[in-house]
Formats: sequence, C-alpha cells, structure tokens
Amino acid sequence: QVQLVESGGGLVQAGASLRLACVDSGVTFSTYNMGWFRQAPGKEREFVAAITKAGIRYYAEPVKGRFTISRDNAKNTVSLQMNSLKLEDTAVYYCAARRWGSASDISPYDYWGQGTQVTVSS
Repeated sequence: QVQLVESGGGLVQAGASLRLACVDSGVTFSTYNMGWFRQAPGKEREFVAAITKAGIRYYAEPVKGRFTISRDNAKNTVSLQMNSLKLEDTAVYYCAARRWGSASDISPYDYWGQGTQVTVSS
C-alpha cells in the first residue's frame, strides 16, 4: 500500500525558493514512478514534474530551469526544489505515484497525497 504525505509548502515572496517533500510510508517506493502536480483555484490539475524508477526526469515547460525533482529511495522520499518562484506558481501541490503510463498524464497515477499549499506573493 502506498501512502503519500507532502510537506514543505508555505507563503513566500516572488523570487524565493521552497522545497517540497513527499514521503511514502509503504515499502515499495522504489518500484514506483513519481510525479508532482499542482492545482490553482478555478483551474484543472496540471503536471509539474516527474521522475521514473530509473531516475529519468520530466518537467512541464513553465517550470523548466526553475524546478528540480529528485528522489531518495532509501528514505522513500521524492522532493521538488522550486527556485525563482512566480505568482503563477501559486497552487496546491500534489505528489503522486504510478506504475505505468505517461509521466505527464493524470490518469496513470494510482496514488495521491493530500496536497500542500504553495502561495507566492508579490
């Protein structure tokens, strides 16, 4: 069973950095491909970044060069380092796990965390 818990969200000013973490309390973390998604008020949930079991990374265009996804299988953790934050990065950020399918599609993800709020102010 996969249980994902995110942390690290908060209120920051534009240009600042935040690091999100997602811990899986299960024992099969290393067998899952992991992703981060976000959902802003009134908008659909969208892909942010993903990392495969083998460590291959994928990023959405709006965050390329600013966000970095990483994983530590020994700690059952996937992280999202967010630099140069912009107002439009404000959203609830979700961690998710999938076994198969496209990294950037929502439907292949079987397990989701509860989300952590990131608010960027001017």
